[in-house]
Amino acid sequence: MTRLLYALAGADKDRQFSPHVWKTVMSLAHKGLDHDTVPVGFTEIPGIENGGTATVPLLRDGDRLVGDSFAIALYLDEAYPDRPSLFGGAGGQAMARFIENWSQSTLHMAITRIAILDIHNLLGEADRAYFRRSREERLGASLEDIAAAGKAEVEDFARKLQPLRNMLKVQPFIGGEGPLFPDYIVFGALQWLRTTAGTKVLEEDDPVALWFARCLDLHGGVGRRVAAA
Repeated sequence: MTRLLYALAGADKDRQFSPHVWKTVMSLAHKGLDHDTVPVGFTEIPGIENGGTATVPLLRDGDRLVGDSFAIALYLDEAYPDRPSLFGGAGGQAMARFIENWSQSTLHMAITRIAILDIHNLLGEADRAYFRRSREERLGASLEDIAAAGKAEVEDFARKLQPLRNMLKVQPFIGGEGPLFPDYIVFGALQWLRTTAGTKVLEEDDPVALWFARCLDLHGGVGRRVAAA
């Protein structure tokens, strides 16, 4: 059985950058499940699986289609209970919900402002037009004005990670001694920045930077298969 993971990519189809797709890449690797990646651009998503999704990631696992990175992680734990758990039980699921909301409301908004022009420039022509139109409508400003505001986000980004930094003083991963899905949530955000803008937001000896490097090395270094921008 071949698993297919539909993943957002730029004009270079080998550069997959979606934070949500990276959560799923890490989830599949955590479970030891092989898959083939199907890279798609923004404007190709409506044609996936006969209109089966409006967003990626989308996982085809045999006859099953599962969208949304959190739902995919829940599905993988249910479908493959004999393999390492992504949550470690109901408590881990509840913790992951909090981490996801924190990451998306705090980290994703900052990264959007930092990387928005870099993301635009990674895309093919049709996707660039879509991305500019949709993001400017959603955010109420030009990409250039959003990017200008992003300069302040670079200086402030490390501070946003202080809760994680404090926690890493007592354990190597959010999941404890080893990674769980909450680690992959925050990893996905920082991987998004790494693979699009490559902007340095952390000092090399920052505990968060060291944790991120550990995550990049997990599962045979799958996180490093796309080079930093």
